[in-house]
Amino acid sequence: MTADIPPQNNQVANEGERLNDLEIKFAYQQETIDSLNDTVTKQWDVIEKFRRQITRLEGQLVEMSDWQGGGDEPPPPHY
Repeated sequence: MTADIPPQNNQVANEGERLNDLEIKFAYQQETIDSLNDTVTKQWDVIEKFRRQITRLEGQLVEMSDWQGGGDEPPPPHY
């Protein structure tokens, strides 16, 4: 029976529940944001590693091209 509870007390209880719900939602959102931040940071590290590898491979390709005498030679007749 809610008739025994004065309307003002009922309103305060509802506001307390709403505040509690908002605090719970905020905590979950903060946890999600932290998790996403960790994921993005890890992905950035992987991207940087790949960039360094690509730069190193590009340098190796240039060295190989220079070592083979450039790419201006026509292909051999059997091609």
